[in-house]
Amino acid sequence: MVHPTKISVFGPLAEFSAGFAKELLRQGYTANSARSQMYLMGHLSRWLSDEYLDVQELNDVEVERYLTARRAVGCANHRGSRAMRPLLGYLRRLGVVSTQPDCSPKGPVEEMLERYRHYLMGERGLVSTTAYGYLHAVRPFLHGRILPGGFELDFEHLSTADVTAFVVSHCNQHSPGSAKMTVTTLRSLLKFLHVEGLVTRPLAAAVPSVAGRRLMGLPKGLEPIQVQHLFASCDRRTRFGRRDLAILTILVRLGLRIGEVASLQLDNIDWRAGEIVINGKGKCAERLPLPTDVGEAMAAYLHRARPKSADGRTVFVRLRAPHCALSAGGVAQVIYSAAQRAGLAHIHPHRLRHTAATQLLRAGASLPEIGQLLRHRRILTTAIYAKVDREALRTIARPWPVGAS
Repeated sequence: MVHPTKISVFGPLAEFSAGFAKELLRQGYTANSARSQMYLMGHLSRWLSDEYLDVQELNDVEVERYLTARRAVGCANHRGSRAMRPLLGYLRRLGVVSTQPDCSPKGPVEEMLERYRHYLMGERGLVSTTAYGYLHAVRPFLHGRILPGGFELDFEHLSTADVTAFVVSHCNQHSPGSAKMTVTTLRSLLKFLHVEGLVTRPLAAAVPSVAGRRLMGLPKGLEPIQVQHLFASCDRRTRFGRRDLAILTILVRLGLRIGEVASLQLDNIDWRAGEIVINGKGKCAERLPLPTDVGEAMAAYLHRARPKSADGRTVFVRLRAPHCALSAGGVAQVIYSAAQRAGLAHIHPHRLRHTAATQLLRAGASLPEIGQLLRHRRILTTAIYAKVDREALRTIARPWPVGAS
């Protein structure tokens, strides 16, 4: 069969075809997958010629037009936007196609949300997924501040009564968890508006709290036999099994968050000192000991499973092309798949963090030590694990009254 680098492309994309083919192979695509992408590139290039378009005009609108035309003529594959990601990503890295996915005019709400997003990620140190959750939660509040005409937001007349009225009306329609998220993000937004000088006086304190009992639940860690089944579900003879075992081991033993696992870099591991640097919340870098079993699992993955064509210095990467960094969602999927193979119920990633804490409790660790491993900012966050420390609770339990029914 024709080698991907030998496939001819005619039209506006012809000059980029050789480089794209080499890039596909470098990223770990098989020859068949690379050929398929090259044929797609050739088809797109011919379509651009027929439409009298240059490559610089290939924006989101034109891509959607092309995909619509492709579906209309009955093409059986590469019919969605996902199929275009490798090619568009390559052209954007070259600077040929704009990196801005949407150049349409933005309204006042979207402009304010964009400023707020930069504040959250730059000043507060939030990751993009968490920042997106904040933006989603405060969008209804900003929409309520649009002035007649739809071109400006009214913060000049914003009062404590307005803040309270929004919380009462909005949170009444949501669950307690969603309501707590709303008031938390609203306080953050009001602090931002005050820092930016858009609100003359601090209004964050005017946001009412959501009623609820703190620490009412129990942390649900996995039992030791369940952890064994989870580890045993990973086939260590395969690349996927070695990677998944390394991820599960570091989650169970060190109690990391999935985002911290996804962002782990090769330079964060000090093999000689037996330590690992974790980039946690708020861009705080903290050093933790590297247990022997964690180190062994990671070494087996790095030596025998991590693709040599992997991009960057990220520890955990996709094992199917392109070999880019594994996202936090990808780490979560590793947990879900392992639980399914092990015959366990749906396991939320945070349960592995609870598992690390409960294992430490059983080994005799104190709450401050657990809080230090989990990198809690407040001791109250760690206090929930006191409820599962049965031996300590027995020392303070009062005896049952004699003769009581």
